[in-house]
Amino acid sequence: MTAATELAVAIVLGAAFGLGACLLLARTPRLGAPSLSRRIGPYVRDVIDPRGVIVDTGVPAWDTGALARRVADGLGRLLGASEVIERRLRQAGLPIDVTAFRARQLAWSVAGLAVGAVLAVALVLWGRGSAASVLLPAIGGVLAFSVCDLRLSRAASARLARIGEEVPTVLEFLALCLSAGEGILDSLRRVSSVGAGELTGEIRVVVVDVGTGSSLTESLSAMSRRLELPSLRRSVDQLVAAIDRGAPLAEVLHAQASDAREDAKRALIESAGRKEIAMLVPSKMAYESSSMETSVREPRAVSRSYARMPPAAAYDAW
Repeated sequence: MTAATELAVAIVLGAAFGLGACLLLARTPRLGAPSLSRRIGPYVRDVIDPRGVIVDTGVPAWDTGALARRVADGLGRLLGASEVIERRLRQAGLPIDVTAFRARQLAWSVAGLAVGAVLAVALVLWGRGSAASVLLPAIGGVLAFSVCDLRLSRAASARLARIGEEVPTVLEFLALCLSAGEGILDSLRRVSSVGAGELTGEIRVVVVDVGTGSSLTESLSAMSRRLELPSLRRSVDQLVAAIDRGAPLAEVLHAQASDAREDAKRALIESAGRKEIAMLVPSKMAYESSSMETSVREPRAVSRSYARMPPAAAYDAW
């Protein structure tokens, strides 16, 4: 065996030994069980940290969850942009905080690193390894980290798109309930109990907040700030202003529903225009490729056709 093959075999055996040792340590009662601070933390909230899971007893505890949170906090401080991640989490409707998402990104990175390492070792064992194989673990870790962030961005964008599509319908339903004689809070309760969708779930949160003591205007404004959707923010601002001034709410909601539908039509037309341009690219490429194949396959026929023409006609045809 060559030196590279011996190194690859050593890496495989070392990884297997380390994995087995970690599994054995995890099954140990002293190391696998939650710490005492973890168990009594929810009952002594006056001496725990703001997260409510750790008690500062001065004695180090074997708590893998606390260790993961510390690593995730350090990763968040290193990367920054916690406000952007928090906004995306709110828009995606995920019930986790920034620390938990950073921990998930860290787990994805470790998994990508492991996959890259396995591929590098496999290439070496097959005799196809090179100097570039050393970069596979780093590439796998960075790629997994980026994919996790991209999934969050796409989830937030998709949820905001669904909410934007539901805004006109929900506003029309609210206006119908108000025209029937119900109050704004009763209308919101009816929409949250009858409807199904992302915006209906957000209205259900507003109703719960009002039931726990918050004012209706504050709850609606909090929903607008949580989602940061332009059409919804505009409608909520107009609704809050109408509630404060005592204006007829049904007319305001009808007008906002009409504006939301116009915005949806404009966005649909813009999307159709962009997709129409994108559809021209493959057809143009196919036409160019077919023209090149024709010119390559039949060069003699083309030259003979030009030879039969008079000089002036051949020049015009060219």
